[in-house]
Amino acid sequence: MRPNPVDDAIAFLTKPAWTTPVFWLLLLGSIVIALRAWRGLPGQRRLHDAAIWLLRLLVGIMWWQQSLWKIPPDEGGLIYWMKQEVAHAAIALQATFVAQIVLPRIAVFGPAVYAIEVGIGASLMLGLFTRGFALLGIAMAVNLWLGLYSAPGEWPWTYMFLVILMALFAVDPPGRCLGLDASWRHRLRDGALLRLLA
Repeated sequence: MRPNPVDDAIAFLTKPAWTTPVFWLLLLGSIVIALRAWRGLPGQRRLHDAAIWLLRLLVGIMWWQQSLWKIPPDEGGLIYWMKQEVAHAAIALQATFVAQIVLPRIAVFGPAVYAIEVGIGASLMLGLFTRGFALLGIAMAVNLWLGLYSAPGEWPWTYMFLVILMALFAVDPPGRCLGLDASWRHRLRDGALLRLLA
């Protein structure tokens, strides 16, 4: 049977793994947060806010889903792609760093990569500190863009589009639309740290 988006989505949502109920909690949390913001903050009741919430949610799901093949201690897939970065990086210094620093310490870097990607996914799904996590997303995407720039079968623009998307989220944090960032900004009156992260 040929894969299709509907079957893939059903398989993802029903996979018998500990990550599935966690994902469902994040998804339901996102919906509850959006509904509470919709009801409690009159300025959030625009089609624009609902559209930004949906787009933020979808990008968060993408980050979450892509973290699943990096769950420690199974770093096999991550090691493969790190070796691709060593072989095909656009900048020799990056290839050297990955080869001499990252790969020998994959037991440290692997969980860090996983945690960052989970953090970005959860942040976007819940609308929590979305500017701060978007900045991390930019760093991750730039690493992929430069590291896999000349890898066979890879299109560098794929990663550049992710850089652009995360940069848009950093410039205009999407958590301000039906997310926790919107609720906190309303309650805390926009402190300096909150402005930086949310």
